[in-house]
Amino acid sequence: MICVLSGGTGTPKLIQGLKEILDSEELSIIVNTVENNYFSGVYVSGDIDVVMYTLADMINEEFWYGIRGDTFITNEFLEEIGCPEPLRIGDRDRATKIEKTIRLSEGYTLSEIVDIQKNKLNIKSKIIPMSDVDSDIKIVTDMGDLDFHDFLIDKGCEPKVLDVVYSKVPPSDQLISTIEESDMVIIGPSNPITSIMPILSIEGVKDALKKKYVVAVSPIVGKSPVSGPAGQFMNALGYEVSAVGIAKMYKDFVNCLIIDNQDKYLEDEIKTILDDVKITNTMMKSLEIKKDLAKFITDLNK
Repeated sequence: MICVLSGGTGTPKLIQGLKEILDSEELSIIVNTVENNYFSGVYVSGDIDVVMYTLADMINEEFWYGIRGDTFITNEFLEEIGCPEPLRIGDRDRATKIEKTIRLSEGYTLSEIVDIQKNKLNIKSKIIPMSDVDSDIKIVTDMGDLDFHDFLIDKGCEPKVLDVVYSKVPPSDQLISTIEESDMVIIGPSNPITSIMPILSIEGVKDALKKKYVVAVSPIVGKSPVSGPAGQFMNALGYEVSAVGIAKMYKDFVNCLIIDNQDKYLEDEIKTILDDVKITNTMMKSLEIKKDLAKFITDLNK
């Protein structure tokens, strides 16, 4: 079994490749939940839904959010009547979120709801929320403490980041056992600070990873992240914005770091931090490249 730690942007592209070369039942995805919150009266678990829609071949690849071909009738009418949404939610996507909201009010856990929804979408892979308890992430900035959504959307990532603080939440029931039962763990190329570190900060996760073969794909190519504000967060926590910084961040529990061809010049430096570094094309601009990268990674443990 292959276990993947995922956020909602870079890693789902890799998941597209993995699901093409593996049997669906062999794949388990542990997903960040730190951004989960209520918007427009519905419960939004953005990263989980992106992973679920990716596995169901429904994801809107233009934005890597929502459902491909969705309509926005509700969103547009809310705008017309003077009640604009903080998030633009499509109609079919909203239905997914409404079901989560209703079932949460009925006492279901998030893990139970995700299992129900992914089964309805004929997804055979496991999707595991990192926790069934809502967590948050505090972005300490020169404009005060902000939650991640306020920093990202309301402030447009403009404030200077001084620190990042994670709330303490318990692991979901299957989190640790899924890592322990896996043959290989892949840390995907999601934002290391806001997508991956929240999972790693949960008690027992790092200890479980130290006992497994773990491969990480660097989300940094050159001196900047492939997407998103990861660089600001890495700087705030004292890490160089490069594959070297990723190696230092993950060095206690990662066996191999995969870096892009453009970063080959960093190979020797990274080898002073980690025992193994591999170099290939990590810029997943087509399905073929995603499949090639997935095969490159999974072949490492054969």
